[in-house]
Parts: sequence; structure tokens; C-alpha cells
Amino acid sequence: MSKILVLNGANLNLLGKREPSIYGFETLASLEAELRKEFPDQDFDFRQTNSEDELIGFIHEAFEAKLPVILNPGAFTHYSYALRDACAALTAAGGRLVEVHITNPHTREEFRHTSVISGVATGVIAGFGLASYRLAVSALTRN
Repeated sequence: MSKILVLNGANLNLLGKREPSIYGFETLASLEAELRKEFPDQDFDFRQTNSEDELIGFIHEAFEAKLPVILNPGAFTHYSYALRDACAALTAAGGRLVEVHITNPHTREEFRHTSVISGVATGVIAGFGLASYRLAVSALTRN
């Protein structure tokens, strides 16, 4: 069993409080508890940061340790070429990275329609609420 890094970017610490009509009422803590319960044999490392450089550092850790990543970059999705480059290094070296989004960015404001991460991700799952994370875990744990 490999550890999976579950990384969350900008403003996801406010999940459950920020715009619950869009993002729902569940928190990152409740998501973590649900994933640990649903996948009891899986080793997870859950992290959240509002700092772009810290998020890049987490991806570098995954690169060095050859760990799979579930990444919800938040708003960094749309403009962080530095984060994209870190993700590209990970996947180019054979690492696996699943980009997740709680909502479907293509049904939202036009600026959200572009992801600079998707083109270098192993896969993208969006629009299924927090189930997007469950689907990503399932995808990464399949042989």
C-alpha cells in the first residue's frame, strides 16, 4: 500500500463555510474522516495550504518519494504555471496525479474553464462534490 497525498489549495480550508450553496456544507475534516473510513487500508497524508509555494513544495515531496497525488488546486488551477511545472515533473517521471474539483468548472464563470494543471495530470475528476475525491482514490488504488 502506497501513501496517497491529498493536497488542497487556496481557500479550501473554508470548505463547509464558504459559499455552501456551491461547495456544500462538508468540511475537509469530514472528507478526511470519510475517506479514511471508506478506504481503511489506505495510507493518506492530507494537507491544505493557501500558499502557492508550499503547495509546490508538497508536489516536490511527492516527486522525490514517488507518491501518488490527489490535487484540488483551488484557484491556482487557472493560472499557476509554477504549480503546473511541478505537476509536470511529477507525471513526466512516472508519478500519478489526479486533479479534482468539487464543482464542474465548465459550468461556472468563464475564467474557471481553463486549467493549467489538466494537461499534465494523469486524470481529472470534477463536478461530483466530495465524491470526486473518492473517485480519485479508487482510480489511484486500482492495479
